[in-house]
Amino acid sequence: MSQLHILIFSDDPEFAPTLIARWQTERAVPSFLECTTETWTSGHHGRYDMAIVGPLSHDNPLEVLNKIGYETRPVLYVAHRAAQAHAVRSAHPRVLVLNDYEGWVNAAVLLACEALRRVGAVNRARQAEQSIVAAERHAVLGRYMLDMRHSLNNALTSILGNSELLLLEPGSLSAEARDQISTIHSMSMRVHEIIQRFSSLESEMTFANKQSHSEMEVVAANGARGA
Repeated sequence: MSQLHILIFSDDPEFAPTLIARWQTERAVPSFLECTTETWTSGHHGRYDMAIVGPLSHDNPLEVLNKIGYETRPVLYVAHRAAQAHAVRSAHPRVLVLNDYEGWVNAAVLLACEALRRVGAVNRARQAEQSIVAAERHAVLGRYMLDMRHSLNNALTSILGNSELLLLEPGSLSAEARDQISTIHSMSMRVHEIIQRFSSLESEMTFANKQSHSEMEVVAANGARGA
């Protein structure tokens, strides 16, 4: 999984360094983007997976939360006053709120790590869903091609047969017409080879499925004996 990115938004010069120093002791360390009220720009959007908001130079954390896009990614707000914590919980129930108390740094990192694990799980689930959708599309196309083999083979047999008959009478055709019919015959042969590959692939897949099923039965039988 690619490295995750954390936005640390605070006007307290000690907030971000304290948080980052504690995070360095964890096994997985994300990259950090530090930002203050004055340095924030709209260009920061989309560059982070989670935001942690600390002390601000004003008493309105809701304004900052609206700026950073709390609805699209997890946000942890470290409240230094009970009134601020209550205001954020009331206005934005989805925001994680942590009261500033002794040991808040450990709690903040643990909460953030858990939130990031959930972000990673959601991303993996989304990627798996996209892969499944793509596989289903390919499977539908493959089944359609296999179902159409008989009709395609009949059509190709007709094309190949008629083109071969025409090529057996060179005197009745102009050189240009003979070249065109020869091209039709060659391309039809290539299509025929492709269809044969589909048939071979179907046989291989059927064999692999049977072998996998047999192996599963053996494993289940051995497990039953062991029990």
